[in-house]
Amino acid sequence: MTTPDTTRVQGTSLSPDKVMHKLVSLAKRRGFIFPSSEIYGGLSSCFDYGPLGSEMKRNIKELWWNAMTRRHQNIVGIDASIMMNPTVWEASGHVASFNDPMIDDRTTKRRYRADHLIENHIEKLRRDGKDADALRVQMTYEACGASEEPNRALYELIIDEGIKAPDTGSGDWTEVRQFNLMFQCNMGAVADSSGVVYLRPETAQGIFVNFHNVRESSRMKVPFGIAQIGKAFRNEIVKGNFIFRMVEFEQMEMQYFVKPGTQAEAFEAWREERYQWYTRQLGIRPEKLHWYKHDKLAHYADLAYDIKFEFPFGIEEIEGIHSRTDFDLSRHQEYSGKNMEYVDQVTNERFIPYVVETSAGCDRLFLAILSDAYSEDVVDGEERVVLKLAPKVAPVKAAVLPLMKKGGMGEAAMKLRDELAESFPVQYDDAASIGKRYRRQDEIGTPFCITVDHQSIEDGTVTVRFRDTAQQERIDMSQTAAFITAKMA
Repeated sequence: MTTPDTTRVQGTSLSPDKVMHKLVSLAKRRGFIFPSSEIYGGLSSCFDYGPLGSEMKRNIKELWWNAMTRRHQNIVGIDASIMMNPTVWEASGHVASFNDPMIDDRTTKRRYRADHLIENHIEKLRRDGKDADALRVQMTYEACGASEEPNRALYELIIDEGIKAPDTGSGDWTEVRQFNLMFQCNMGAVADSSGVVYLRPETAQGIFVNFHNVRESSRMKVPFGIAQIGKAFRNEIVKGNFIFRMVEFEQMEMQYFVKPGTQAEAFEAWREERYQWYTRQLGIRPEKLHWYKHDKLAHYADLAYDIKFEFPFGIEEIEGIHSRTDFDLSRHQEYSGKNMEYVDQVTNERFIPYVVETSAGCDRLFLAILSDAYSEDVVDGEERVVLKLAPKVAPVKAAVLPLMKKGGMGEAAMKLRDELAESFPVQYDDAASIGKRYRRQDEIGTPFCITVDHQSIEDGTVTVRFRDTAQQERIDMSQTAAFITAKMA
């Protein structure tokens, strides 16, 4: 079997819109992602994960969880409530300041983050080698925050630089305005202000308020971390690009508590570890990943980097790594009246720990993996679509295919499928020609197709076909599970 001539879509002349159309179409057709409540016309920026999508998302979360908790003796996990005492969000600053500067394009009626437009403009100037211009704009941008009218300053900077909408090239801008992003709801029978609660806009606060609970119950000593995977909700004004930005999404966050003065070292260690996870565990191509250093820091941070991925629609963030200082625990100490200090049992030193945060968007990462894996190539003169997913991420690890249903091949193949299903998600398929069945599995990213044929009945061997190369190898049927396990290591 010849090695296919492969071209990943990102390297072709297809427009970003066409690439995304292909991904969205494949995702729905093969059961990865569906529009939410579609039979009622759907709901903007809400999606449901189908049979394959839910399996693949589970794989991503499990790989993250294992990397964060099981491989580190000093990191444990929690699962905090989505709704919390509303004072939590006053302490965190979300009630007063969790809003974004938004700007509308009058021509297209689309809305954009004003700060993102400027940051992307600065990044483009740097990529084009215009470092002096980038520095000039950066300094002006940083000065906007100190202005008496920061929104007006942002607007003037966008106009002065002639910044256009990245997706349409239009730029008939309105003034910049602030929009609060938290979902507010009422708890209890009476809908008054006393029962106001919020759907959490981030999962981190559930970790901070449980700092002492986790530390004491798990007998943790600084440095240690607390990890969590959970839903968060943001009333995003800017929506779109499929599942990249949604109002309901899932975060994978870890807060690492350290002694003040050691945060820079911990930050660099986590920055390296997180980058390696994307390339080694998930199989994302390094050339698609980009570091972005925040020159304009959040009020609680002293250092921040983003890991960005080169999507078809542009380079965007998939994970943030932030040094949050002692802001969070200090604020919760102030608002709750509870002592959030840590006492070193060896030195008797008392301090409020600093925090290094790693925060990844599970849905954004799902889309990044899907985008990176999507390929179109030619095998034996036939075009095919293939998802070159890392075996650990692939929703189906293997497909068992009888060459024919008769002659005992169907029964043997089904028996093998049942045996493999004890350890892996596997599929059985006996419909249509073997070539068409291969193509179906290629399209959902199944790394191995196990074919049961005449020889299998005679000597107990099967053919393993490799998705990426279409090459085949003969192995003993009894060793199939061990073979797949070894390839997934």
